[in-house]
Amino acid sequence: MAVTHRRILNIALPVVLANVTLPILGAVDTAVVGQMGTAAPIGAVGIGAIILSAFYWLFGFLRMGTVGLASQALGAGQHGEVAALLTRVLLLGAGGGMVFVILQQPLFWLAFQLSPASPEVENLASQYMSIRIFSAPAAIAMFGITGWLVAQERTRAVLVIQVWMNGLNIALDLWFVLGLGWGVEGVAIATFVAEWSGLALAIWLCRHTFMTPPWRDWARVFDRARLRLMWSINRDILLRSLLLEMIMVSFLFLGADFGDVTLAANQVLLQFLQIAAHGLDGIAFAAEALVGQAFGARLRGQVRRAALLAGVWGGISALVLALGFLLFGGAVIDIMTTAPEVRLAARNYLPYMVIAPLLAFGPFILDGIFVGATRSRDMRNMMFVSFVIYALAVLCLLPLLGNHGLWVALLVSFVARGLTLGLRYRALEAVALH
Repeated sequence: MAVTHRRILNIALPVVLANVTLPILGAVDTAVVGQMGTAAPIGAVGIGAIILSAFYWLFGFLRMGTVGLASQALGAGQHGEVAALLTRVLLLGAGGGMVFVILQQPLFWLAFQLSPASPEVENLASQYMSIRIFSAPAAIAMFGITGWLVAQERTRAVLVIQVWMNGLNIALDLWFVLGLGWGVEGVAIATFVAEWSGLALAIWLCRHTFMTPPWRDWARVFDRARLRLMWSINRDILLRSLLLEMIMVSFLFLGADFGDVTLAANQVLLQFLQIAAHGLDGIAFAAEALVGQAFGARLRGQVRRAALLAGVWGGISALVLALGFLLFGGAVIDIMTTAPEVRLAARNYLPYMVIAPLLAFGPFILDGIFVGATRSRDMRNMMFVSFVIYALAVLCLLPLLGNHGLWVALLVSFVARGLTLGLRYRALEAVALH
């Protein structure tokens, strides 16, 4: 099937719409516990959700790794392997989730040692997490199923799952907390039910695969060579993601040295980066699926065309985001904070957010291309180079420019990621010929 603009948009737009629902759920979670009249429940739900998200994120590689493997198998006509891969990710999700369930007490203790809170908040957060942790197998399995669906260009199914999960979660939030008065535990139970129901819906949407024998071909599912390849790819993606996380965490920590106002302004502006990431995600997903399929079929021309069209739409998306931030950035800042000094500081650094999408779309789209081609070693290595460049930029610019230097260093890291991956693109195409 030819790679066209329509195919790119058919994959991308449902992902963007699915991403829109994520901040709505977070806002409702906060709003319903905010009706309890005290600050502790709000803090407890916030910190509990962050801790669990950090734990689950350790398995986030499942989505990216699964897209590459599944799309290549599909492109090569290996439909039995596509089915077996679905079984593998479900088993990995179940296994990874059960590890968290079994180790929940020491993990919660460690989390509160690293991020201490008041006794009341820690107690409520523990109640929240001790309920939600039992949906860990579902939450982790969804990473893999999402990647599996994206590989087959079934992002409308991803949208349906996301809307169902978040819609149900919101409805149950309102019922359990405002209607029944279950408080923080009600929010946790709502999320628990939503995550398991989301997994059930995802499995139902994959039902045609479960009607064929390959999904339970255990010799194929547990094939050592396939498992080693899956481990190698996912390990590299995990290391790459850890390096990226170190850049973002260090940015936050270093910004804290400039005082509460600057820290708050940085936090506000990082939400702009989240918006940009959600906007570019859809195009990156399209690159993953289409490059992976072309790579599996060993069609170099299709690989190049998928990369080119993804780059075009990534650039268009970046321009729209940059223009939106330029025109409406100040209004968004005013919505996010009422503190006059924070508003002023955030506006001072807003130009960096206008530039950010224009510099970030390159590495975003290239990440998608390299994920589809399962060139995870290049992703890991180039991220390491980019991390070193970012660290050097911080060392040079921070003493001279303060928080401005910190923002410039972050933008430099985007450029470094794009350039280093771009230099490896020719090698990626060469592999597609063999």
